[in-house]
Amino acid sequence: MSIEHTRNFSIIAHIDHGKTTLSDRLLEHTSTITERERQDQLLDAMDLERERGITIKSHPVTMRYEAQDGIRYKLNLLDTPGHVDFSYEVSRSLAACEGALLLIDAAQGVEAQTVANLHLAMEQNLVIIPVINKIDLPAADVDKCRKQLEDILAIPGEDAIPASAKEGLGIEEILEAVVTRIPAPVEADDKLLRASVFDSVYDSFRGVVSYVRLMSGSLRRGTRIKLFATDKTYEVKEVGHFRPKMIKEDLLAAGDVGYVIANMKSAAEVKIGDTITDSTHPCPEPLPGFKEIQPMVFSGVYPVDSSDYEGLKAAMAKLQINDAAFTYMQESSAALGFGFRCGFLGLLHMEIVQERLRREFNMDVISTYPSVIFEVTKTDGSESLVDNPCLLPDISEISEIREPMVKVFIMTPSDYIGDMMSLIMEKRGMLDHTETIDEARVMLTCVLPLSEILVDFNDRLKSATRGYGSMDYEHCGYQGANLVKMDILIAGEPVDAFSSIVHRDKAEPYGRRLCEKLKDVIPQQLFVVAIQAVLGGKIIARETIRPMRKNVTAKCYGGDISRKRKLLEKQKKGKAKMKAIGKVNIPQDAFIRVLKSGD
Repeated sequence: MSIEHTRNFSIIAHIDHGKTTLSDRLLEHTSTITERERQDQLLDAMDLERERGITIKSHPVTMRYEAQDGIRYKLNLLDTPGHVDFSYEVSRSLAACEGALLLIDAAQGVEAQTVANLHLAMEQNLVIIPVINKIDLPAADVDKCRKQLEDILAIPGEDAIPASAKEGLGIEEILEAVVTRIPAPVEADDKLLRASVFDSVYDSFRGVVSYVRLMSGSLRRGTRIKLFATDKTYEVKEVGHFRPKMIKEDLLAAGDVGYVIANMKSAAEVKIGDTITDSTHPCPEPLPGFKEIQPMVFSGVYPVDSSDYEGLKAAMAKLQINDAAFTYMQESSAALGFGFRCGFLGLLHMEIVQERLRREFNMDVISTYPSVIFEVTKTDGSESLVDNPCLLPDISEISEIREPMVKVFIMTPSDYIGDMMSLIMEKRGMLDHTETIDEARVMLTCVLPLSEILVDFNDRLKSATRGYGSMDYEHCGYQGANLVKMDILIAGEPVDAFSSIVHRDKAEPYGRRLCEKLKDVIPQQLFVVAIQAVLGGKIIARETIRPMRKNVTAKCYGGDISRKRKLLEKQKKGKAKMKAIGKVNIPQDAFIRVLKSGD
């Protein structure tokens, strides 16, 4: 099929606005899948995706559609993840398209992620086709959505297509808009091979399967290819399209979206956003936009049972094969034993990886409090990146510590602005500006430290706005802050599992809260145990675990009081000696109970 009759498009939307359901209807309407293959959320392959109603891995599919003008078109749909953690994959998928369907829930209207994903699409100069979905709902307000499109997104409201993916309404109009409004791909004049890698998966039988969009040239079995990022060459073993399963083809031409299997043995060999070219006649420069995916959130992951360490190591290696954004390295803790320091794109990514470890590999794991990467400038002028509180240099050697910042977009009903402002101030944030969306809702744009939104920010936002608020964020560099390392001493010994880098103003309440929690979970000893939170040698919080008292005078029935005093004196000396040389063995479940409680 010629390049003039090819259309590449994506669907962008806020979570739960019906993106996957619309994909299902498009596949059925174009007869890409048969009635026997039909199922809900067809492009979501993982059980976890179906349960949560979110897309984690993108799934491209090629459809054939005969338009009303009688011409048959090849439509390549690039399904994208919806969550902010996977925004780089979204941007690479959008770079492989010429247009995008912007999906808006008719009952909820424009949400925070709708705005963020639209900005990504506009950066790629894509043609935007607005679709107002779920018009069959009783609460649907199509006119309000059209007005929001014009006021917030500057898109003409009359261009929007009313539809219901669930009922199958408006699907024909959407397909016609795709072939008429979205332009055909344009091939470079030199016809040299240029293919953009927008995703990859690992197949245990065939190696790495790269998902590609051909910008120019052609690709077939036997072609010798080169990757720009690694400068390695490979031989192509198989090419094909997704319909939606992988269908082997003789050739991928310019404008096509498909897969390439070469002799690659690990997922690390191919990077998302990289450019594939012919090794004998390479193109002069790679396609723009490639960058290495950098983890933003770090956490220690340890097996609950230390004998599972080797099993956990094997499980993480298998996970990394299919998820190049996940990184791990070996570390050991005096408290938790051997484990791994893992890097994730964000908190959802971390949650998904841990859930997959539990489900797919039957691993029972405990994770430490999530931390971010800090930039540290030492007094001698050298700079370093610190992702583990234990690696922070001594305070006397530090000139400045900078923490990662994020720009957060919060959509909230106007009744809850006061609650939102209080939450932003509490999390050390700064309000940038406020936009009125309609008579009932506003959008707050603010800048916050990434470490402050990691754990409970979204939960508290939902609670404060009765579930009507939504948020999205993007990274916006580093900023200096008054950060300090807080250690927890138990009987005078520091416990590295509870060390953290915190803001000086928040250190005292956080230390006090942690000490109180530890007092409840650490068992009593025969001597007094002090639990202390320490900032650079200064104790800021303390709790004391009272000793167990053995009744040494129980065997004395009557007689002289001096006998009882003698025994009590002996016990007192023993306790003093024990306190000097005794160690507190903290049970594993104490760590689990403290770390799982969210502090």
